[in-house]
Amino acid sequence: MQPEPTAELRHRTVQAPAGRLHLVEQGTGPLVLLVHGFPESWYSWRRQLPALAAAGHRAVAIDVRGYGRSSKPEATDAYRMLDLVEDNVAVVRALGEENAVVVGHDWGSNIAAASALLHPEVFRAVGLLSVPYAPPGGPRPTDIFGQIGGPEQEFYVSYFQEAGRVEAEIEPDVRGWLAGFYAALSADTMPARGEPDP
Repeated sequence: MQPEPTAELRHRTVQAPAGRLHLVEQGTGPLVLLVHGFPESWYSWRRQLPALAAAGHRAVAIDVRGYGRSSKPEATDAYRMLDLVEDNVAVVRALGEENAVVVGHDWGSNIAAASALLHPEVFRAVGLLSVPYAPPGGPRPTDIFGQIGGPEQEFYVSYFQEAGRVEAEIEPDVRGWLAGFYAALSADTMPARGEPDP
């Protein structure tokens, strides 16, 4: 029988520009910083933490500011990319390390890429999962999001842009909303190839 993947995990908080950042770590060795996407938390890395620790790394998964047990600044401009990058640098420093590999998933890929670009002296390597690197320039992401899904559907990122709109929908039942969101995105809800949509 394999050990429970969350065994030996160490939870802690460190100070960062966001205020308090919650992280979970396992193992010793060179630091690998794991940055989650939306709507996730450190927990999305629960299977990778023991695997990286077993491979001789100090694996650390953070709750990005605004998520999980990390501070949640009220101002929307507190979530700018430069601020999220500085949080990552602060985590590396708070852990007593000089550098790290940074790996991001989904929205975390953008944060990981920006971290490596802006602080190559801290982030010596970068891994991006599910969202490729997009260099600056070209169309604004919000313009692209407006074209996704056609006129009948609103892309979820656009939906979350209007302050207060999503809070009114989600906050009465966060657990239920997340369960529905994850179920809607799971493979079991999608029609098999060749079958009509339900």
